[in-house]
Amino acid sequence: MKTRPFGRTGRDVSEIGFGAWAIGGSWGDVSETEAKGALHAALDAGTTFIDTADVYGDGRSERIIADVLKEREGDRPFVATKAGRRLSPHVADGYTRDNLSAFVDRSRDNLQTDCLDLVQLHCPPTEVYYRPDVFDVMEGFVRDGRIRGYGVSVEKIEEALKALEYPGVSSVQIIYNIFRQRPAGLFFREAKARNVAIIVRVPLASGLLTGKMSSSTTFASDDHRAFNRNGEAFDKGETFAGVPFELALDVVEEIRQLVPENVTMAQFALRWILMEDAVSVVIPGAKTREQAEANAAASSVAALSPETMDTLRELYQSRIAPHVHHYW
Repeated sequence: MKTRPFGRTGRDVSEIGFGAWAIGGSWGDVSETEAKGALHAALDAGTTFIDTADVYGDGRSERIIADVLKEREGDRPFVATKAGRRLSPHVADGYTRDNLSAFVDRSRDNLQTDCLDLVQLHCPPTEVYYRPDVFDVMEGFVRDGRIRGYGVSVEKIEEALKALEYPGVSSVQIIYNIFRQRPAGLFFREAKARNVAIIVRVPLASGLLTGKMSSSTTFASDDHRAFNRNGEAFDKGETFAGVPFELALDVVEEIRQLVPENVTMAQFALRWILMEDAVSVVIPGAKTREQAEANAAASSVAALSPETMDTLRELYQSRIAPHVHHYW
């Protein structure tokens, strides 16, 4: 497993991390045994970065991570969590010191640690990025030793660029994949110039880029791919990267022709992301040991050719960009 610097934190992390949303909830049924097995497999394969959130299974994801880490010896991996989405309603005025303090302390309890490695504001309303007092609150948590650093998880490029203006922001988490290529422009350049870590989520477009879906694929009722295609529960860009499902399936077949032998389509999609050196870590999810091991193996996939990169860029521009580029 190759590693990359995590921004200006002074820490290196595995370039393939573990996205722990799926072991928390909203991805169909995943037993605790399966969830722990997947995380153990990722860590055994050299993963040193785990991303979770307090709302994933109402804390289930955080608690599973804590249990797994108690079972293991050696260095503790970097564990990033998120706060803010427990607010109801989820509005900018809810991002107060008292509310954020309660969320941070709950995550400390769930993860069984006095000091959290990283707390990310969890896709807050855009207005929050224009409220310096919210970022002052996060600075206070660093000073009092409850967190080592803070960052943001964003929906829009506008939010990502605004977050970079705050000198204490150490990371930005953003959707970036073959179907969502816009971050590689201005945002990646600015983040790299400021030495801010970039965490890439939704790298496989909710499974589309595994190449294992078809028009007849069905999803459990508690799977966001069944209930959030049009943004019914949260931003629709989190589900299939916001690309219309049937169109995406057509483009996946074109992409399939570019995948080398002995490489899965998912590994190919992850390697495409890692071609960008501004990326610090990519966090595919996994519900089984096999998925976790296959994700980790993407770190050893050979670099993609310039011709392949050009073809994927052209596919995006002609087929996908009209549906996503200007929305996020």
